[in-house]
Amino acid sequence: MDIQVQELIDRIRRDGIASATEEASRITAAAEAEALRIVEAARKEAGELTAKAGAEADRAVKAGTAALTQASRNLLLVFRDEVQALLDRLVARETGAAFDADVLKKVLPEVIAAWGGKKGDMPDLLLGEASLASLRAFFDDKLAKELKAGLELKPDAGLGSGFRIAEKDGSAYYDFSGEAVAAMLGAYLNPRLSAVMSEAAGGGGR
Repeated sequence: MDIQVQELIDRIRRDGIASATEEASRITAAAEAEALRIVEAARKEAGELTAKAGAEADRAVKAGTAALTQASRNLLLVFRDEVQALLDRLVARETGAAFDADVLKKVLPEVIAAWGGKKGDMPDLLLGEASLASLRAFFDDKLAKELKAGLELKPDAGLGSGFRIAEKDGSAYYDFSGEAVAAMLGAYLNPRLSAVMSEAAGGGGR
């Protein structure tokens, strides 16, 4: 009887150990599988986050570069406009100064002589009020023949420097004022200024 009981106890112990070992193996396998699943999910999520972060960083770099490029272009345009305005003022000042009394004394008799030879009829010669007042005596003497032929000297209150020539019938009006000549020079110089600025900026002009 004791032997049978001992055998029963031994069998129960063996069966229990085997069952416990099997259960432990099953639990271990399940745990390992779950661990692998978690690691794989974490790896996948990390990859997605890395890709997303890389894309965001790339977009940020591109946006920053575009903003910097636009800011540089805007700064260049502002600088160019300021240089152009300075050039316009310089041209206007120097052109106005170039039409001094000596230049008018030299140029106008030649212009009127050429006009009379080509046109026949004498035009009206318009000068600024101050210039005409100071040069009236000179032109009355120098252009005496032309004045007798119909040339008229007239003051122009809106004329700062230079002169204007108007045909008697009003069909033509030739503006050689300091302002008009400066505008013509500016129209010639400004595109070249733009080209120079654009070349200096590596083609970043307007």
